[in-house]
Amino acid sequence: MTNPAASPPTGVATGVGSMPGSDARAAAEIIAGEVGLVHLPELPARGLGADMIGRSAALLVDMPMDVTPSGYRLRSGGSTMGRQARDMLRTDIDALEEIWETRGLGGPDRWVKVQLCGPFTLAASVEVGGGHKALHDRGAWSDLVDSIAEGAATHAAEIRRRLGAQVLVQFDEPLLDRVIEGSIAPLSRLDVINPVPSQVVAEHIDALIDVVGGPVLLHHCGKRFPWHTVAQTKLWGVSLDIAHVRATNLDGLGEFLDGGSVVALGAVPSTDPGRELPAEHVVASVTEIIDTIGLSHDVFAEQLIITPACGLAGADADWATRALALATTVATALPQQ
Repeated sequence: MTNPAASPPTGVATGVGSMPGSDARAAAEIIAGEVGLVHLPELPARGLGADMIGRSAALLVDMPMDVTPSGYRLRSGGSTMGRQARDMLRTDIDALEEIWETRGLGGPDRWVKVQLCGPFTLAASVEVGGGHKALHDRGAWSDLVDSIAEGAATHAAEIRRRLGAQVLVQFDEPLLDRVIEGSIAPLSRLDVINPVPSQVVAEHIDALIDVVGGPVLLHHCGKRFPWHTVAQTKLWGVSLDIAHVRATNLDGLGEFLDGGSVVALGAVPSTDPGRELPAEHVVASVTEIIDTIGLSHDVFAEQLIITPACGLAGADADWATRALALATTVATALPQQ
């Protein structure tokens, strides 16, 4: 089922973001052939500037990023790694545009998803010039929120222009729970990183959403999904791993869906399980969760998207294709339950 044109499609499958290999066109071909919500692939196997953090170097506005022996660092002036990241992003967009046109996927009601590293995970992962993580300094991480928001808006505008499609922006925040609870490891014992209150995180996420100017999906693949935080935001939806839904996350998931928001549920393994995985088994797992919560099966078509559990960078091309195809089969079968 597809929502009105103002909203991305639900009742379909998509990928979380990353794909195996280094061939942008091959990755885009697989994605466009297997899922209803096509996404711009990320190919971290290409090295620096192609992983989740490095790709931010192509999108941050007025905050150059480079690499040092200890990791990624924000710096002043130009950056060779930043130029490399921008070149790879252009290659990825060119490849998707070619596939998009070849397959005739354009149209005012068509949507495409792009993925970016969220500002809090980025702040917890990159250094600043003073030799500590950006998250140590509220001014630094606030600047990151503003910079990545502006970069995301520009990125989405380019995709809309080149593909003639509407854009769903996904922010990957795998470290968000640790940012909120204050468990991000500092670079040294003296570099204390204080927790960022949930309400403050929510306020900055909403500010980011306002700049993006369209629907935003937040992906978090950790065991402790920050339901309290996302419930305070204007997020269109969240993306998470089905393996982490049960027990402590079940109530949060139920409340989020009951409020009318969308969940992209990672119900398919991200790497080959080494055994046959019938679609019926995946359908049964998803159905069991919704039945346990006590929600109507209408959510299958109206509020769920099916994805692999996380990115597919660790898979081979064969499993990446099979995983996305399986996700589509599951998404198609669920409304019949």
